[in-house]
Amino acid sequence: MSFFKEFQTFISKGNVMDMAVGVIVGGAFNQIIGSLVKDIFNPILGFLVGKPDFTNLFWVLKAPENYTGPYTYDALTKAGATVFGYGAFLTAVIQFLLLAFVVFLLVKGMNALREAAEKKKEEAPAAPAPTPEDIALLREIRDLMKNQPKA
Repeated sequence: MSFFKEFQTFISKGNVMDMAVGVIVGGAFNQIIGSLVKDIFNPILGFLVGKPDFTNLFWVLKAPENYTGPYTYDALTKAGATVFGYGAFLTAVIQFLLLAFVVFLLVKGMNALREAAEKKKEEAPAAPAPTPEDIALLREIRDLMKNQPKA
């Protein structure tokens, strides 16, 4: 088998396509969760804690010499300071926990749907067993069809 045919077979398998769709949707979903953390949860937590922006929670370990710019996380890191940015880490942890929670809810929901479908399938009444009259009629039809001339 040629390399390209083997590659085509690999790509066209359902699992690979499902995985690709999952990665794309996961990337978009990550942006939604990131916005949820940044635009909704951080301001609420910031209001409760007193700091509206967690990215500016940091300790300067070593400032650049003669630095006179603003003491914000972005400005200091761009100027070459050594900064311990625990606020950005805290934001990433919150984002991870929310993403894990939402994925947990999705998996839990899918499992509930699957269990409900299996339960419904089990509860479905079985097809009624053929009666002796039905069997006799089917045998008679079969015998008539056997005796017909073939075209």
